Amino acid sequence: MPAPNDLSSLYDNRHVQTVITSYGEGHHDNPPGTAIRVDTRILRNPPDDPKVRDRMLHSNGLNPEVRRYVMATPGAKRLVKENAEKAIALLRRPRRGQLKRIDIHVACVGGRHRSVAIAEEIAAYLRASGIGCEVEHRHINRPILK
Repeated sequence: MPAPNDLSSLYDNRHVQTVITSYGEGHHDNPPGTAIRVDTRILRNPPDDPKVRDRMLHSNGLNPEVRRYVMATPGAKRLVKENAEKAIALLRRPRRGQLKRIDIHVACVGGRHRSVAIAEEIAAYLRASGIGCEVEHRHINRPILK
C-alpha cells in the first residue's frame, strides 16, 4: 500500500507541535530562531533562609521543592498561562500545507531554576490542552551564576 500524499495523516494530532527551550542568558548561548520569549527574571525571589537558599541553589527547576517555590512567586502562574495561551492561539491559526510548530524560549540568568520550572509548567499546561510538546533545558547542568 503506497503512502498517502499528506503524511500528516499518519500521525496522531498530539505529535510535537511545540518545542520549549529553557536557558540562561548569562551563558551567552541563547537558542537561535524565532520564538515566543518568556523572561522569568521578574520572578527572582531568593529564599530568606540561608539553608533553604543553599539547598535550592545547588538543585534545579526539575526538583519539586524548587518548582513549587518558583510557582508560588507572585506572577508565576500568570506568566505560564499567558505564554501557553499565546502558543495555543498561534497553533490554532489556519495554515495551508504546513505543519505547525511553535518554539518557546524561557530565559533566566543561569538557566537552572526559574527558566526550567516555568518551561516545565508551560509544557504541562500545553499537554493538558492536548498539544504535544518537548522540553529542552539548555543550561541546566552548567555552573551556577551569581
